[in-house]
Amino acid sequence: MAMARLMRAPTPTFLLALMVAAISFMNMLSFGLPDPTSDALLNFKSSLGNSSNVLSDWGSSPKPCNGNKGNWVGVLCFNGNVRGLQLESMGLQGSIDVEPLVPLPYLKTLSFMNNSFGGPLPDLRRLKRLRSVYLSYNHFSGNISDDALKGLDYLRKVYLGNNELSGKIPSSLAKLPRLFDVGLEDNKFSGQIPDFKSKLWRLNLANNELEGEVPESLRKLEPSSFAGNGKLCGEPLESACSPPPAPAPPAPAPAPSPPPFQPQCGESGEPCSPPRKSASLGLKIALSIVSILLLIAIIAVILIIRNKRKKQSELDQVELLDDSTKYTAATASQIDAKSVENNHVNHPPKRAEQGKLSFVRDDRERFDLHDLLRASAEILGSGTFGASYKALILTDAVVVKRYKQMNNVGREEFHEHMRRLGRLTHQNLLPLVAYYYRREEKLLVSDFVENGSLASHLHGNHNLHQPGLDWPTRLRIIKGIGRGLTYLYNTLPSLVVPHGHLKSSNVLLDENMDPLLNDYALLPVINMEQAQHLMMAYKSPEYAQHRRITKKTDVYCLGIIILEVLTGKFPENYLKQSYDSKADLASWVNGMIKEKKTKSDGDYRSSVSSEGGGDDSTSQVV
Repeated sequence: MAMARLMRAPTPTFLLALMVAAISFMNMLSFGLPDPTSDALLNFKSSLGNSSNVLSDWGSSPKPCNGNKGNWVGVLCFNGNVRGLQLESMGLQGSIDVEPLVPLPYLKTLSFMNNSFGGPLPDLRRLKRLRSVYLSYNHFSGNISDDALKGLDYLRKVYLGNNELSGKIPSSLAKLPRLFDVGLEDNKFSGQIPDFKSKLWRLNLANNELEGEVPESLRKLEPSSFAGNGKLCGEPLESACSPPPAPAPPAPAPAPSPPPFQPQCGESGEPCSPPRKSASLGLKIALSIVSILLLIAIIAVILIIRNKRKKQSELDQVELLDDSTKYTAATASQIDAKSVENNHVNHPPKRAEQGKLSFVRDDRERFDLHDLLRASAEILGSGTFGASYKALILTDAVVVKRYKQMNNVGREEFHEHMRRLGRLTHQNLLPLVAYYYRREEKLLVSDFVENGSLASHLHGNHNLHQPGLDWPTRLRIIKGIGRGLTYLYNTLPSLVVPHGHLKSSNVLLDENMDPLLNDYALLPVINMEQAQHLMMAYKSPEYAQHRRITKKTDVYCLGIIILEVLTGKFPENYLKQSYDSKADLASWVNGMIKEKKTKSDGDYRSSVSSEGGGDDSTSQVV
């Protein structure tokens, strides 16, 4: 009987209590386990002099990141990993030791601007994956060693302005292959400017003690980039460099002695040698054979190239993405969940994976179509031209856009235009990274911009965590758009409308809230019938009245953006397939002025927000 009682099955109450105890024990273990990311950040906090009060919430929650949201102040997150530290204007002081941050493998951005840090520049070489460094407006001083930035091949932006740094500009900075934005202004740098290896969008060396001639690779920059350096010369500055002193004339060479007397044939009794015969018949035959073989080899190479092109053309017939990823959406906020399962793009047939992406920039890490299709992906939405996807390649997020309105464009014409776009470099243009050609549709790949579009900031729902744009920021955005548009006009003079699709949803905002123009210069490769229905250039008054676009059409679109930024009202005309004067924002503003409906800022903004509408696209959606 005792054995029977021992063998009796446990009661449900006992099982429930056992499960609760096990879960509680597992939770206790999980809370007790060390988190390397949290430990690294807390060690970095303890290395800062006066951070206890400023960073008081560090450690208050179990983990610093929750998806793309940072739980700790100043911590930037992406997919649950620490992507950057943005500790700006916090009154932090002392020196910076980056050694505690080495265990963070996804750390790409450091921004400690406008604090009171001092001492030498931090040793950044241990943080191999850094992309952006912002240390301006501090008190860093002393010389920078020549190899201080050696090995940081992914570094793109370096801001060291308004410090007390001296000595020569380190050559390791100039050798970084992906660098495109540098700020060294208001320091005490001396010596000559090194010749930068990469093609810079922006370089600010103003107010230093530099001297010598501006390197040839930097002569296309604005003169303001070199202002305040009295000993600099050469283009683009007005002061010309003094020509180097003429070299001393070489000493005259001694007169050559006359050659010894050579008797002619026959003078010394020797017979003259007979004249040489022309090339033998055998040599002529050999040359003919070589010529024939060379011609055959050339013909064979041409046939091989044509065969490869034919195979590639057959490969282009294969669908790039499975039909299960296709979807329709009335607006960018409506996403069909059936097209993506578990945030992964369905894989296409194997032959499509053999396709090749064409990169147009040398400052980007290479990947192929196979990597792109297997990457963790997310649909951003559907815009004017088609669907947009965000894909995570290694630690970089890129945006892939599918275009079906280019199917009448020939392969060579498309390749040439994409290479032309790849050569455009400006601080207010979002660069094209790569593209893929297929007859029915094309893919364009660019960097992902996390702050989204100007339209989302103007017309989205804002709260304390995502406030609207203040007026200084709006002014800076408008100026940046103007600079980017001016660059397009100067660089692409053959295009009637260099942008052609300028609207607030095609103005992206980078991490500093500076504008980046997107979807520019696509008019030559868009089918004309589709362009007339979809692109902003064909929704202008001049096209509605005269059925033509002019050089001023992009300027009109810029004016609409300025009115949109000032009033907060969404241009409803952009939602229609053609120009509608009743929905035109410019006509609405004129009507408000004529009817004297202008009010104070607060009343005007509230009336506009009640009348305006939301944008039909999210960030980086075509």
